[in-house]
Amino acid sequence: MPGVFCGIDWASDHHDVALIDQDGALLAKLRIDDNAAGLAHLLDLLADHGDTPQSPIPVAIETSHGLLVSCLRATGRPIYAINPLTAARYRDRYALTRKKSDHLDAKVLANILRTDPAEHRPLPADSELAQAIAILARAQQDAVWDRTQAGNKLRSHLREYFPGFLTVFVHFREGITSPVTRTLLAAAPTPTEAARLSRTQLRALLIKAGRQREIAPEVERLHQLLREPQMQQPPLVEQAMGAKTQALLRQFNAACTSADELETATVTAFETHPDAEIITSFPGLGALTGARAHYDRRRATEERHTAAQRNLFNRMLGCLHHCLTTRIPYNEEIAFPTVA
Repeated sequence: MPGVFCGIDWASDHHDVALIDQDGALLAKLRIDDNAAGLAHLLDLLADHGDTPQSPIPVAIETSHGLLVSCLRATGRPIYAINPLTAARYRDRYALTRKKSDHLDAKVLANILRTDPAEHRPLPADSELAQAIAILARAQQDAVWDRTQAGNKLRSHLREYFPGFLTVFVHFREGITSPVTRTLLAAAPTPTEAARLSRTQLRALLIKAGRQREIAPEVERLHQLLREPQMQQPPLVEQAMGAKTQALLRQFNAACTSADELETATVTAFETHPDAEIITSFPGLGALTGARAHYDRRRATEERHTAAQRNLFNRMLGCLHHCLTTRIPYNEEIAFPTVA
């Protein structure tokens, strides 16, 4: 058990540091800038209070990313990313007032390590490649959320003046993100313009969007859909709403491009990881034959859904740990043997 604990309350341009001993007494406090000089001052402070490569002082901070965290991880010390909500609850133990104090918050974080180290886990000692994959995966997830939000805004706007267009992409697997949908909407953002599209123009738009098969029947389908009678806004209002659609579509296209590019980057990085082959040997999130059978067996014993699901997840995590440890791929027949 270390004798000194460090808490860091981070901000965008500076960070407040507090060091306490094993009795909770404040040893030192310091405000550092978010730059190389600030990091050097922090490392000097830690060294002055017994920090060594063999026994580094653990650090608690309310974030798991950023340059400060990355540099501290490079020193090999334990870094504990404390959830801000957790830190807020601990704060009530050390202050009667709810008024925020940066140095008090830093001290609270240090006390969390001192009093409840077993309740919190340090950041894993990931390799540089693993950290890069995590960053890309998180960014791709955020990009997908941004794409969904932009698509919902566009769909909601279309309902106000062009609801007939919503039937265009109903049967597309990609929905509104389909290249055909976006290409068609860019060419004809209003009901009036869409109804004027000829079969020749529709064919050209489908080819532009990358459609290669069954073009003729799709041309006929679109030609009929876009000419069906529907309620319309007054002409000037319709034009204005079409202009807004073009603006929303540009944002949506940018979100789609970002999600696709980040997906490619994530997959490329992941495939270079030495554990990629083992991890991808596990079944995905589709219809799992063995895993589903295991779940059904748990349910057959009158176990509730949540308990059966938790048991399945724990079983899969145990299999993953075993496969990574022994360096063997996943084998469904061994993981979920058939019960006679």
